[in-house]
Amino acid sequence: MTLDAQQLLETAVKAADSKKANNIVALDMQKVSLMADYFVIADAASPRQVQAIVNEIKDKVAEAGGTINRIEGVKASEWVLLDLGDVIVHIFATEDRDFYNLERLWGDAPYVDLQQWMIAE
Repeated sequence: MTLDAQQLLETAVKAADSKKANNIVALDMQKVSLMADYFVIADAASPRQVQAIVNEIKDKVAEAGGTINRIEGVKASEWVLLDLGDVIVHIFATEDRDFYNLERLWGDAPYVDLQQWMIAE
C-alpha cells in the first residue's frame, strides 16, 4: 500500500509534533510548484532535537508504508530536507529557519490546517 499525499502529510506532521517540533506549518504547493504537493516546515532548538524529529519522521513514514526518496543535511542538522515524494519536509535549527524564511519565499502557497493532527498543549 502506498500512501497518498494527504496520508504522508499527516504522518510527517504527527511524527514531528510527537517530538516537540516548533512552529509546524504545511504549505499547499499544488498550485504553486511542480516539486511537491505539500511542504512541511518546522524547527527545533538544538541539533539533537532536529535529529530526533528527522528519525521519528523516517520511522513513522516507513511504518505506514511510505518511501523516503532522499534525505539531505543530516550531518550538520541545521536544515534537514526529507523528500517523501509528494511531501517535502524541512526541519530547521530555529535560527536557520528564521534566516531562510521559506514561508515568505513561498508566500503565495496557502497554509494547510494542521490542528486535527496536533497534540493539544
